[in-house]
Amino acid sequence: MNDAWIADRMKHIDASGIRKAFDMAKSMKDPINLSIGLPNFDVADPVKAAAIAAIEQGHNAYTVTQGIPELRGRLQAAVDEQFHHADRQVLVTSGSSGGLLLALSCVVNPGDEVIVFDPYFVMYRHLVTLAGGTSVLVETYPDFHIDVAKVEAAMTGRTKCVVVNTPANPTGVVASDDEIKGLASLCRRRGVLLISDEVYRAFCFDHPFATPATWNEDVLVVDGFSKSHAMTGWRLGYAHGPSRLIQEMAKLQQFSYVCAPSMVQYAGVVALDQDLSDHVDAYRRKRDAVVEALADDYELAYPEGAFYAFPRAPWGTGTEFVAEAIRRNLLIIPGNVFSQRDTHFRISYAVDDVTLRRGLDVLREIAKGSTRA
Repeated sequence: MNDAWIADRMKHIDASGIRKAFDMAKSMKDPINLSIGLPNFDVADPVKAAAIAAIEQGHNAYTVTQGIPELRGRLQAAVDEQFHHADRQVLVTSGSSGGLLLALSCVVNPGDEVIVFDPYFVMYRHLVTLAGGTSVLVETYPDFHIDVAKVEAAMTGRTKCVVVNTPANPTGVVASDDEIKGLASLCRRRGVLLISDEVYRAFCFDHPFATPATWNEDVLVVDGFSKSHAMTGWRLGYAHGPSRLIQEMAKLQQFSYVCAPSMVQYAGVVALDQDLSDHVDAYRRKRDAVVEALADDYELAYPEGAFYAFPRAPWGTGTEFVAEAIRRNLLIIPGNVFSQRDTHFRISYAVDDVTLRRGLDVLREIAKGSTRA
């Protein structure tokens, strides 16, 4: 293999630290795994049945790039009812990550800047790099809330867009209505595209979800079925935003993903009718258990959504603390996977209650015991 074949951009794209954790879990003997951002419930039976029926009925060919009318029409009707925007269209994508890749590829020119909040979902910075842009980080420590003044201070003449994720991965923090409204208004005033990653929208535990598209008609929203419906491997997402941008994303999808998986789109129609309240209630209870268990020993920004918590390591760096946890058979992810800082660690409580209790017990033991036991 000739290294000269590899594009220079790949030097700036590291293997995902989350994937490294997945690989490590395979080598550990019965680990207490609080690392995986994956719902622990299964796809609902009616959704499985719809996918099987679609296969058996011959829906196995390419679909139109924009998505089958049955699914896209349902999504468009819901978007129209919520926003009443004159120029907001829907595109069915191959996962929400596929939607993000399409969006950034369509709007970022080489040298453009994209503002990303730190901590961030690991994919954002690498997708910006792939598109030829530069990530500009705006810190949200210690409470992980958005300071709109900091965002404005980070904007330059090269700022093309801002990426916001709420409820947030890795922190579980949910931006307030005022934060989101302020961010939406700032981007509208400055002529900067705001991309809102809303894949955890269903998991807001304490107050209704606020989308910036309420206050800015030019916001691009990226969403999907992976987290809300446990369809992570099915690769079904969607985006909605200004028609000019959606049309460009659809054009690029023709020459990349082609379309979202055909049978999954038919299943998605049925998924829209599923009641998610039991799953939301279950994760709210798990969140409460995490907060109660860690309150005395950890500095923890209150997680109001998603299924993550991002405590500060009580000693050492996040990496050192995680190494000790792994020695005790607890698999968690150091914060520097998601951040320029190495002070925190991420846990996912999307696990069964027994596993969660075991993991929380270990975390309490590490905090109260020897720092290098």
